[in-house]
Amino acid sequence: MQRPVTKLYATDGRKVPSLQAVILSSGAVVAAGREPFKPGNYDIQKYLLPARLPGISRRVYPKGNARSESRKSGNWKVSIITSDLPNAGTSSQIYITLYGQHRSSAPIYLYGTDGARFQEGCEDTFTIKLWDLNAGRQFHIPVQRWLARDQEDGEVCREFPVLNKGQPILPVTVYEVHVATGELWNAGTVANIYISVYGEKGDTGSRQLFRSKSTLNFLRGQVDSFLLEAVHLGNLYKIVIAHDGLGPGNGWFLDDVVIKDPTVNHEYTFFCHRWLDQGEDDGKIVRELYARNNSILSARQKLEVIRKETWAAESWKFRKGNTLQFYNRLTGGFVRLHPDSTVDAVGEKTDKYGFFDVIFNKGNVCIFQSHELRHLSLALDNGSVTGMASGGASTEMRVLSQPNRCALLESARVPGHLVIFDRHGKITNESSAGYADLSKEFVVFVKGVLLNSAVVLLATSLCQALCLLPDGSCTGVGKPSEKSYWRVHKISSGICMFESVKNARMFLRIKDGRCDGAGIGDSDCHFKIKKNLESACVSLESVKSPGLFVGLQSDGQAKPVVYTESGSVFFYPQVVKFGRENPSGMSVTPSQEEEKILESRNQDEMPSEPEAREASSPSTARKKRLFSLLLVGLSALLFLCLPQEEPHIIFII
Repeated sequence: MQRPVTKLYATDGRKVPSLQAVILSSGAVVAAGREPFKPGNYDIQKYLLPARLPGISRRVYPKGNARSESRKSGNWKVSIITSDLPNAGTSSQIYITLYGQHRSSAPIYLYGTDGARFQEGCEDTFTIKLWDLNAGRQFHIPVQRWLARDQEDGEVCREFPVLNKGQPILPVTVYEVHVATGELWNAGTVANIYISVYGEKGDTGSRQLFRSKSTLNFLRGQVDSFLLEAVHLGNLYKIVIAHDGLGPGNGWFLDDVVIKDPTVNHEYTFFCHRWLDQGEDDGKIVRELYARNNSILSARQKLEVIRKETWAAESWKFRKGNTLQFYNRLTGGFVRLHPDSTVDAVGEKTDKYGFFDVIFNKGNVCIFQSHELRHLSLALDNGSVTGMASGGASTEMRVLSQPNRCALLESARVPGHLVIFDRHGKITNESSAGYADLSKEFVVFVKGVLLNSAVVLLATSLCQALCLLPDGSCTGVGKPSEKSYWRVHKISSGICMFESVKNARMFLRIKDGRCDGAGIGDSDCHFKIKKNLESACVSLESVKSPGLFVGLQSDGQAKPVVYTESGSVFFYPQVVKFGRENPSGMSVTPSQEEEKILESRNQDEMPSEPEAREASSPSTARKKRLFSLLLVGLSALLFLCLPQEEPHIIFII
C-alpha cells in the first residue's frame, strides 16, 4: 500500500524536522500524511536492530552457549537516579541495553506518560520485559558520570560493568583511536563519523568520534586521536566505520585507523585507503575493516598500495620512444653517459650526454639508450653502473616507483642491484659509504612535455587532476579522464595557455581574483611555467598578475594563491598526446597565438543558411564576377594615368 508521506514523528509525538534528524534518530519514526500524529503502541524493539543505533553494542558468544530465544520472559524494574548537580537533568530520549552471560537485550527506551522524567535529584522507575534470569535478585550499577557533549569527554553513551556479589568486575578500558584522513584533495569531511570496534568478547556498539585533540576533526592529511571507553573486548579483529554525509562530494577519504589497547599494551592497525563517498569508488559510506596485528606487515601493505598507485600515475614516462633525464637530488645534477662508457650524476640540464631514449619497454622493465651515443645504453654489470651495447641483459633496468614519485633503477637480471651515486656524483654501492651520503632515487623528466598542441593532464595527486566543471570553475579533484585534458598553446619560451579539450575555446585563467576555465585566450590566460627539479612538477604563474599562481584549496577548488611549498600550487603534467616544435624551432609571439585563436572563433561565426544559399546562387556569382572585373579595370586605368618615370604603389580597397 503506497501513500505520500508529508510528516515524520518520533513515537512520543515529537515532529522530526529534517532528513539529518531522521538519520541521527535513535528510535523508530512514525510516518504520516496530512493527518495529525496518533498515539499508539509503536513497538520499537520489534523493528530496530541494536547495531543500527549509536551506542548500542552486541555481545557475541560461542554458539554452544546460546540459549533458546523462546525462554520465558518476565517483568523487571529499572530505577535510575539523576544527580542533583546543576543542569544534571535532561529531556532527551534515554535508552539502555542489558548484557547477560549469554545474550544481550534489544535497546530498551525509558519513557512514560506521567510527567517529566530524568529531572535533577529525582528517581525514575520503569517496568521492562526481559528474559527471566536470576529472578528476585538486584543488580547495582554505579555511574557518577556525565552523558553530555559539553561535559567531561563529550560522550553521550557509556558502558558500565555490573556489581555482582561473588563475581569479578569486568575491566573497563579506555582505547586510543587514531584516525588518519588521506592526502587527496577534498579528502576531509565535516560529517559525523561513527565507529564500532569488535573483539573476541563483543563490540562497543556504534560510537561517534566526537572530541579529539585537534581544533577541527577529519581534515585532509590530518591524524585525529580519540578516547573510547568500553568494557575490555579482548583481542580486536574488526571495526565498522561510517559517516552521515549524504550526496557526492560530501564524503571522506580514510587512510587507516590505529587502535591502542593500554590494558595489554597492544596496537591494532585497520588499513583502508579508500573513499567513503556516494560519488567516489563504489559509492559506499560504510567500511568494514579487519585488523593487522603486525604493524610491520601493515606498513608494508600500505607501501605496496601506494607504490602501485605511483606506478599507475608515472608509467607513461617510460613508454617506448620517450626521451628522459634522471635528476639526482643529492648531487643536484643529471645522470650522464660519456663516450668512454663512464657514468656520473653531475650533469647540467642541457648536457647532451644526459638524455636517454626508451628503446624497450615491457611492464616496468626498460632499456635506456643514450640519445647522443646510440650504440650505448645504461647498464648494471657486476654491480657497477656503466655504458654497454644495447640489447644485452645487463642493460635491462627495472623501474621501481616510490611514494614520493621518484624512481629506483634496479638490474632486471640481478634483483637488488641498484643504480647508486655518492654525493659527489660518482657511482658506488651501499657498502662503500654511509647511508646519508648515498642516493638511489631519481626524479624522472620527459623531454617535450609542454610542446605546442600537446594534450596533457595536470595531475594534482596520484589519482586526481585539474578539471573544468560545467559552470566554468576549476577543481583539482577531477578524474584522469577526457574531462581533465588540456591542450597546450605555447606563446613563447616558458609561457603557455591551457585550453580545455572537452570544452573547446575555454581557457584556464586568473582574472579579478578568481581562477577558472572561462578564459577566451587573451592575456588573462598566459601562464609562466615554473619547473621544480626536486619533484618534476610545475607551477603556473599568471603573466598578467605576477606573483599569483593557480592554486588549490583543501576541498580542491582552484583559486589564485601566492607561491608556497605546501603543494597547493604543484601540478604534475602527464602527456596524453605529444605536441610539436614550431617551424624553425621558433615560438610564436603572443599576438600571433591570440590571432590564431580569434580566427578559430571567427570561423564559428558562419553565415546563416539563407545567406549561404544567397551567396551560392547564380545571380550572386555573376554580380561578384562583374565587380571583380570592374576593380581590375579601375586598377589598370589608374596605372596608365600615372607618369611612367615616377614609381607609385596603388592600393585598391
